[in-house]
Amino acid sequence: MKFLIIEQDLRVSGSSQGIISRSFLAKLRKSYPKSVIDVLYLKHSNSDDDLHLLPVDNIETHVVNIKIPFFVKWVNKLYWRLFHVSLNDEHIHKVYASYIKKVKYNLYNHIFIRSAGIDHEIILATHNLPILKKAIVNFHDPHPLPWYVGSNMAFSKLYLFRLKKIIEVVQQAKTCSSSAYFMSRDLEHLYISRKQFYTLPHQYDPNVFDLSDKEHILKKTKKVAISYHGAIMFGRNADIILDAYKELINENEIYKEHTEFIMRLKSGENPRLRNKYISIANIQILDTLNFSNSSNEQIHETDIAIILENGPLYCNILVGKAPFLAAYKKPILVLSPKRSELRNYIIDQKYIAAMDSKEEIKLKLEHLIINRLSSDEEMSPFGEYFSDRSFKKSLDEILQANAK
Repeated sequence: MKFLIIEQDLRVSGSSQGIISRSFLAKLRKSYPKSVIDVLYLKHSNSDDDLHLLPVDNIETHVVNIKIPFFVKWVNKLYWRLFHVSLNDEHIHKVYASYIKKVKYNLYNHIFIRSAGIDHEIILATHNLPILKKAIVNFHDPHPLPWYVGSNMAFSKLYLFRLKKIIEVVQQAKTCSSSAYFMSRDLEHLYISRKQFYTLPHQYDPNVFDLSDKEHILKKTKKVAISYHGAIMFGRNADIILDAYKELINENEIYKEHTEFIMRLKSGENPRLRNKYISIANIQILDTLNFSNSSNEQIHETDIAIILENGPLYCNILVGKAPFLAAYKKPILVLSPKRSELRNYIIDQKYIAAMDSKEEIKLKLEHLIINRLSSDEEMSPFGEYFSDRSFKKSLDEILQANAK
């Protein structure tokens, strides 16, 4: 069997999608060890991506020049207001399409076109290209951005025309999938799809990463270290978990003596949070690290990991952090809205709390702390959902649909 994977992000750090996409290639190789796997990698900047670690047969890499010519920008100022089509967008899509057009797609049994970022350039670049007749188009997030749960992006007519274009891509594609069950159902309706959207969850595989850099990890200083590494956006709430933890350590001297909370945030909120909790010695608000250091800190120096889902009412995406933490069998506390993707896969309610209920967060966090003070046993909050077997089952369902 021959696979072609068209990717936009295979970076090893600074990008959750890069981590997810690299892991997808690793899991694809495990599922089909004798297959041919070729990759067309279209990235927009130079980066050292450790591509030699990827278990593929061939990688063709291009750095795509997406700089928009001055004339196009100038004309677009008036054009998009009159016609509600962005010439800037169209220019970028044409640049990506110039590479995709050259693909000899008939040489492959299956072609995955995988989105990245918030603009989905690779997917939109395939509009009206014949490659779509054999393609599996995979969405990692909803598009356009106003439909991303938790987004505060103001709506404009321009987004309707972007939506129209992506609807046409979906109609032309052989098969479509997304990384989350709720998102697949939502996109079927949003994109007026006459075909089923399948679900292929995000994955994590440590074999496609060099985790030797440990220079900047923070060693834990207490028996139980609680941590959150990630972004604060799309309705995620860091304050409520920190407030709950603050109350716990103020109410119980054992927790104050034997626990600590480390937050490494990719957020403009860091100064505010540092100032808010400056008097709490058990809480540290730190900047993010590269992936190797961050991974080692979470693997070796964290006892309870926190996941923040988007909100506040609904989360239809699968956060990329979930398969990573599942791989290391740590106790996890997920802060979720009432309707969320991860609520479908958590096997025990002790691992999940309502993101707007400080009392429930306190109760669940205290339970995990008590357990961790006396035990280091492995835990699997997501059961087998991120296992190799589960991935292959989902993958095979998609491949069978694509082969019809």
